[in-house]
Amino acid sequence: MPLNCRRGIEPFTMRPSPFSKLNVRRVAIAVRGVVQGVGFRPFVYNAARSRGLSGSVRNLSGTVRIELQGDPAAVDSFIDALRDSPPPQSRIESLDIEDMPLDPAAESTSFVILSSEGELPPRPAIPADLATCRDCLEEIFDPAERRHNYPFTNCTNCGPRWSIVERIPYDRPRTSMASFEMCAACRAEYENPADRRFHAQPIACPRCGPRLQLLDNRGKELAVGEDALCKTAEAIRAGKIVALKGLGGFQLLVDATNAEAVARLRDRKRRPDRPFALMMASLEEVRKYCRVSEEEARQLTSHQAPIVLLKRQAAEAASPQCSPLSSLLSPLAPGNPYLGVMLPYTPLHHLLMRAVGRPIVCTSGNLSEEPMAIETDDALRRLGPIADLMLTHDRPIVRPVDDSIVRIGPAGPQVLRRARGFAPLPIEIKTNMQNPPAVLAVGGHLKNTVALTLNVGVAVELPSQLNAEPPSQGRQFNCRPNRRSVQVILSAHVGDLESALSVEVFRRAIDDLLEFYQTAPEIIACDLHPDYASTRHAEQVAERFGVPLLRVQHHHAHAAACMAEHGLSGPALAFTWDGTGYGPDGTVWGGETLLCEGADYRRVARLRTFPLPGGDRAVREPRRSALGVLFELFGREAARYAAEWFEPRELEGLLSILDKRINSPRTSSMGRLFDAAAALCGLPTVTTFEGQAAMALEFAADEKVEDSYDFTLEGSDIIDWEPLIRAILSDRAAGVPVESISARFHNTLAEVVLLLGRHFNCRPNGLPIVLSGGCFQNALLSERVNRRLSADGFSVYNHFQTPPGDGCVALGQAAVALA
Repeated sequence: MPLNCRRGIEPFTMRPSPFSKLNVRRVAIAVRGVVQGVGFRPFVYNAARSRGLSGSVRNLSGTVRIELQGDPAAVDSFIDALRDSPPPQSRIESLDIEDMPLDPAAESTSFVILSSEGELPPRPAIPADLATCRDCLEEIFDPAERRHNYPFTNCTNCGPRWSIVERIPYDRPRTSMASFEMCAACRAEYENPADRRFHAQPIACPRCGPRLQLLDNRGKELAVGEDALCKTAEAIRAGKIVALKGLGGFQLLVDATNAEAVARLRDRKRRPDRPFALMMASLEEVRKYCRVSEEEARQLTSHQAPIVLLKRQAAEAASPQCSPLSSLLSPLAPGNPYLGVMLPYTPLHHLLMRAVGRPIVCTSGNLSEEPMAIETDDALRRLGPIADLMLTHDRPIVRPVDDSIVRIGPAGPQVLRRARGFAPLPIEIKTNMQNPPAVLAVGGHLKNTVALTLNVGVAVELPSQLNAEPPSQGRQFNCRPNRRSVQVILSAHVGDLESALSVEVFRRAIDDLLEFYQTAPEIIACDLHPDYASTRHAEQVAERFGVPLLRVQHHHAHAAACMAEHGLSGPALAFTWDGTGYGPDGTVWGGETLLCEGADYRRVARLRTFPLPGGDRAVREPRRSALGVLFELFGREAARYAAEWFEPRELEGLLSILDKRINSPRTSSMGRLFDAAAALCGLPTVTTFEGQAAMALEFAADEKVEDSYDFTLEGSDIIDWEPLIRAILSDRAAGVPVESISARFHNTLAEVVLLLGRHFNCRPNGLPIVLSGGCFQNALLSERVNRRLSADGFSVYNHFQTPPGDGCVALGQAAVALA
């Protein structure tokens, strides 16, 4: 089953019928969950009609209400179908069934779809955007079909949802398709219960729907319709860079087999090293270049259709037909054994990929550090200097929705960027509060997302035999009521708040959630760091609404997010390892072991601190982290190791500020220790994006090496890296390959987790272990830690619905506020 598609249903409530002695039964059913925009009403209509039941179905703000009357056996059969085989993209979370007095006027076979109502505040009912279904795909490639080659084809099983809906109930007048009046043929399909486009709100065709337009980079129209698509394909094959208005924003496209074109895109986009995502036409084509497991294939072809991180094929295993791209793999993902690959997920992408006939780079439409463009005028201003041409269209995008990223980790599928296909699907968490407040959580500074909590009712506790099942497989029938259920709506990935444009997108994401769900927050949760843009805005929002502001320590939020995903209230032992987090003791945290329970945490172990000369500059200069570590060990004698990394004058200045302890904050950051180790191993000492050096260290490791370095635990709570660093220096001096040093470094960190787990009694019936933070996006570290802990009998919990990195922080802030 694709990631995050569990349809767990709370025990449905059924009141005794006073009409059981009669041969007719009438019921009202309230269905909550993701039940709008997924063909739910047409499913109900056909299920009722096929059983000879009368009644009605309508969308309300957060539910679907069904009224049925007819033979009791037919009513029971309908309820079974609703519970056991609803539309594939729906997610039913509760059924409330109430017997009602009979309606003598009801016709035995009259069942209707009523117009929607929206008196109550909206609740989670809208699905994420859905990748093109098989039926629509066949249509666009069939010359006999009226939607042949039409790039905006969709039905109740696929197409845009979250990117076009303005408010709910989800009906066409409340979407960005409102201005496109249906032609007679589309109207007939829309109103035909036997058609799969029955009440498909974005329904369109070449006669009445959106159309393509090809512009030059100054906005001059060059072509429209099918001609625009053909000319775009020709331009890509000729090495041009094209800005494409996709489902949730603009993308930049270029021929992945053209080295010069790829280099030009890197230069114009100011992205010299970060990997580019690829789009390939089919799963068969992906297998020519990458190793694809069964689960990875499921993710690629799921209705989320995310970017999936795949191991490249070994050169000797690669298909002979893929030699042009094989020679380009390094420029596409420099020094990286993985490729981020996705399949086409809209008819526009499918048509373009068939016309281009080769893999393409498909990356977000922005300059580095800027948000993705979603409007044509804005794209012309910001992407004009990057793209040679622009393929746009006239269907407005209501909110930006970037491509999601998934990898298969040691515990199964793991989201690394949560956006298209996942947002705004709610994440359910539990609280002991009887009337949980609405919490707005604004996230962190990097990889930002924002979250809003909605109170939806009583949660359930799974029977013991279900608790052992993986999260994606559990079902929730006939369960016991327990704590209160709260749904957390996470925005799509916003990104790093490093520019004014990004901060503006962040503010709009907050306003969008509050307005869409018609909710006034009762608590604002933010990071403890006083200078984050997200924190400053949270202060303003709290003042505007006159509500409390809760400041949540960064690593506590990480731990709380992972615990919330798994329904853990604590106590739990959390390893939260990342690059940066504001510590209440005035240091920069990032190598933390926390004991967490409810709203409380205690720091029970940490990495030994070291200075960071120049502070935040160390994020892009691993040599500064290395210098800080060496200075901690050797004082000014560190210069003999660091001389090759700096000009003499610069090195002397850094040693001086280290001597004077100015502009050299102390840190316990595991991310910075990774950077230091990478620099000591001769890997990049200056990088262009955060995590680049740590990735290089991960990718250098020889996975066959199983031994590790020594480390010490001072006073049971300080992880002393000194023996580890001295061993690395010794191995480097002895000429030990970097591949072995890297593997030993990773193995040592896994041994650290194992030792602390034993120390804090986390074996069976002890504390569960939670892993969070950007360091656990390192596949090798995650695999080694999980393998060692599992082999020793520990219960280990990894993220699966949100990223281990800072994309989970808003969820954690909300969970702490509710605790």
